[in-house]
Amino acid sequence: MLNNFPMSVDLAGYRRHAHDWLATHLPAHMRGDSLDYRTPTLQESSAWEAAMHQAGLAGMTWPKIYGGHGLSLREHLVVNQEVGRLLMPDSVSSIGKELAGPIIMAVGTEEQKQSFLANILAMREFWCQGFSEPDAGSDLARLRTKAVQEGDQWRINGQKIWTSGAAKAHYCLLLARTGTVADRHRGLLMFAVPMNTPGIRVVPIKSIDGKDSFAEVFFDDVVVPDSARLGAPDEGWAAALKVLGIERATNRMYRPWRFEAELRFLVRALRSDPQLALQLEDGGVQSRVGELLAEIDGLKGLVERSVDQILQGQAVGARGSLTKLFWSECHQSFASFALSQVSQIGPQSSALARRARKVFTQAYLFSRAETIYAGTSEVQLDLIAQRILQLPREH
Repeated sequence: MLNNFPMSVDLAGYRRHAHDWLATHLPAHMRGDSLDYRTPTLQESSAWEAAMHQAGLAGMTWPKIYGGHGLSLREHLVVNQEVGRLLMPDSVSSIGKELAGPIIMAVGTEEQKQSFLANILAMREFWCQGFSEPDAGSDLARLRTKAVQEGDQWRINGQKIWTSGAAKAHYCLLLARTGTVADRHRGLLMFAVPMNTPGIRVVPIKSIDGKDSFAEVFFDDVVVPDSARLGAPDEGWAAALKVLGIERATNRMYRPWRFEAELRFLVRALRSDPQLALQLEDGGVQSRVGELLAEIDGLKGLVERSVDQILQGQAVGARGSLTKLFWSECHQSFASFALSQVSQIGPQSSALARRARKVFTQAYLFSRAETIYAGTSEVQLDLIAQRILQLPREH
């Protein structure tokens, strides 16, 4: 049973509920700016996110019939703002909550909705996203993984790469081709594939930050029933666009507030050590901090405007590319600045400064991927040029 939380109050009351609950319940060892921090286990992260859902702070916009809270995108934004103000770990079920869930609600059958959605929010099932391939990263029209219909089932063969969370996933949100590569956007189909299906092989990939959250996933004569199909044949591209629009515009709305929290932590950590505090007196550093705060405020405004537009019934469309381009470039720039500041931190520095060095070294390494995943900056610029500015293609 869900805990009691304000449902009929104004946004200010809902915000107080989110702020107070998070401040009270977030363990110190899950706060990135705490000296008690340690990497939480999957079980600890799952328990924490399940508790957030029980408190009304996850699945805000999902219908109640599917385990959600039936609120609006406005409440979703409020929670994201409060989550962003704390340096807490990202969701271990972001693919399920932010991609698989919304796409199942958009194109899934009622049976699929009943089967999958509540389990995602309750942290009983994890998902991975099988889109990118070795020869088809940001250009999904080039993907080659093939799905062939055989009566009331499908046989799938192919390879996916950079598949986040594949090792722990119960299901894969898989995009496959029913025709030829020459068909490009036609003949694409999306599936909900159980990861324990015979013929699926997961090979972990260690990334530059030392983590192995990515993987290659091989599909060798993987057979799934037609009930695993999400949407009608040839609707896979339209479904993929919906997923990518969600991913680029509305997912992890907490980012600008998180970036601001990271910047404040960096300043606090430098001030905790007399020698390091001298860096903050440099005019160039002060100017750069001001520029970063201005960029963060601009990103906040872009996120908030997107919420307003969606609530007014406007489609996300290519505007999602603006948000994705802005936040990824903004955070990559911040991470480079942060690394330059923590590079002077050594064994004799304050404990808080040493903690900051770990945080921002990891942030810098991970930020190198932020302008690549969910569509490279080059792809976003191309989409903005074609679909927003209506610029002509070069021939």
